[in-house]
Amino acid sequence: MDERTTGSWRRVADLSLLDAAGKAAVRVGSRQVALFRVGDRVFACDNRCPHEGYPLTEGHVAGGRGADGGDGACLLTCNWHNWKFDLADGRAVLGGDDLTVYPATVRDGGIYVDLTGPSAADRMQAALKGIRASVDRHEYGRMARELARLDAAGGDLTEALRQIVRMTASRFEYGTTHAVPAAADWLTLGRAFANDRARVLTAVLEAVGHFAWDARREPPVPFPNTSRPFAEAAFLAALEAEDEEAACAIAKGAVQAGLSYDALAPVLARAALAHYQDFGHSLIYVYKTGQLVEALGPEGVYEPLLLMLVRSLALATREDLIPQFRAYGEVLAAAGPSGTDVPASGDLRAGRLRPILEAVAGGLGRPLDTYDAVMEAASWQMLHFDTRYQDHTDLPLSKNVGWLSFTHALTFGNAVRATCTRVPELWPRGLLQMGCFLGRNAGFVDPDLDGGAWAVADGAAFLEESRLGLFDHGQFEYVVAAHLVKLVQAMAEERAARPDAPWLPLGLAAVKRFLNAPLKRKHALRTARQAIDFVAGE
Repeated sequence: MDERTTGSWRRVADLSLLDAAGKAAVRVGSRQVALFRVGDRVFACDNRCPHEGYPLTEGHVAGGRGADGGDGACLLTCNWHNWKFDLADGRAVLGGDDLTVYPATVRDGGIYVDLTGPSAADRMQAALKGIRASVDRHEYGRMARELARLDAAGGDLTEALRQIVRMTASRFEYGTTHAVPAAADWLTLGRAFANDRARVLTAVLEAVGHFAWDARREPPVPFPNTSRPFAEAAFLAALEAEDEEAACAIAKGAVQAGLSYDALAPVLARAALAHYQDFGHSLIYVYKTGQLVEALGPEGVYEPLLLMLVRSLALATREDLIPQFRAYGEVLAAAGPSGTDVPASGDLRAGRLRPILEAVAGGLGRPLDTYDAVMEAASWQMLHFDTRYQDHTDLPLSKNVGWLSFTHALTFGNAVRATCTRVPELWPRGLLQMGCFLGRNAGFVDPDLDGGAWAVADGAAFLEESRLGLFDHGQFEYVVAAHLVKLVQAMAEERAARPDAPWLPLGLAAVKRFLNAPLKRKHALRTARQAIDFVAGE
């Protein structure tokens, strides 16, 4: 026995305990230890399978190939799910989580076990390694267990997310996805309930899981290795030209020059609002990437998150170039920045896109008042969404509209207010792009629906209840969960920033109806019929 283990060995049983079956479980304090005898060797490990906790003494031991590929290992199989562990070091040969094993020896007819176990630092590193290993197959349960192990060892849960960001960033082929804004909002929620360990862990779990899901089995698409000195005009020109390589190189130059995300945010916002782009996702991504960088700290995640964002900006769709939204650019070019004719929200709820945009343009000189009118109209539209369009199976592709088209108008509006308050020159673009949502959604509402049935009496209590409900949202699709957390958090931000905003009661009623409505996400018959019609026209 070496000095390191002196005094740490405990006699836990007589060797004769293993005479009958070659295995037994013993209790040492609060711990159950499984003992196995294989020939003249004795092994000790936790008796609970690290997968779901079933007793490993109900499993069996056999020879086989070890985790390192070598022969002669003693493999312990948990009979519940066939997970297999190398008893020499606890590594999972088949399955996921590794098993905790303890040094064991036999002296004077007794079994001695060193139950010291790994240090807290080693347990943290093992948990982080396990989280990284769970990504490719999106092993959600293992992510949760490894995060719980990290937490139990005293580790920082957000370090897991930092490592996953660095690990997966280049695997997002088209750059930023909903995983980024959702992660920012989940971390905000986790901080709001910091005294509840389960909710804090849930928040990080959902963030890690979404990154893992969007990156699963995707090959890396490396970012450019080169960098260029940052210059705003060159950066914006590269994005306008969809030159991802040049834009990423300039972004790397900005990081190397010490420019913070906060310093770059106005430039990134100009790029995001240069077009009615990616149906508004670009601006949301710019806004929420900043929140995520702040939440995680810039060390190690700023550059990968920035490069993901720049890639998405370079490759984003530009809806203002299609006929449906062509009026946006024309109205923007003709608009005067000082108009004070704030539109009535009722005039923005229905009709064609151009008149809606022209009404919005008339109030650009009073941006916050016009913002309220637009948000009230967007809230009314969402409250009156005609869900028959969500459920249809026999209308053309252009009528495929669902709840998320309406929720997005409010989350985009939140990003517009936060961004344009800081960069006022962008108000015209932000407000007119909000108008694009109104024009897009105007044809899919039921004006006769009784919106009063969804009125919210206490906004603060409703938002608190809604935020608590997010921790048990029940949605399998991460994109749906992302829209839930983004919408509730956007409304919470809006209420915190301007609790007396006149549109808030209508907005909260719309959110209440949405949270209580069925959400149809798969359309098998619709997809088949539309495919048949499409092919018939080829």
